[in-house]
Amino acid sequence: MVGVLPESKGMNLSGKRLDAEWVVGWCEQTSSALEVLMASFLEKYGYPPGENAVTLATDESHAATDSLVDLTPIPSDLTTLYWVVHEASLPDIGNGYFIHSASTVAEHFQEYGAVRIDDEQDDEWPALVFGSDGGGHLFAVTGRGRVWRSTTASWFDEFKMVASSIQEFLERIGQVVARQA
Repeated sequence: MVGVLPESKGMNLSGKRLDAEWVVGWCEQTSSALEVLMASFLEKYGYPPGENAVTLATDESHAATDSLVDLTPIPSDLTTLYWVVHEASLPDIGNGYFIHSASTVAEHFQEYGAVRIDDEQDDEWPALVFGSDGGGHLFAVTGRGRVWRSTTASWFDEFKMVASSIQEFLERIGQVVARQA
């Protein structure tokens, strides 16, 4: 069950907010499709799958989200995502997708800072890396809520937009899981 979202310094400048109940539904659908895929993975691909899972948030991960919000302004959609999802590890989906935990995002922010996305520079709203793929490319979300992917496995290279929102990003991951299942 999703509780009340905490007050956040974050905001989504695109206007439409990510709905926590929608994220819960995405988790359920994606987890169901993963179960089907994992049951036939070895037969289908010829090698055993890694650990593929969407892990739901806990009291501990909620505290990590609160700490991240205290550290830096974050888009409200990222707060909503972390209020429902602790992390996702999907190494066998497409080229691999990983949604990092809020504590990992905070550690990376403290070590590397925000990433520079030329099309969306905003001193008040840093672009935060919140995920990666199996090739080491990074996924960042900006204050406008758009999701960007690094063109190389680097914090300091160019980023290209891959989704207009975290919801669209999650929908695309869900579609890849469903196609593979």
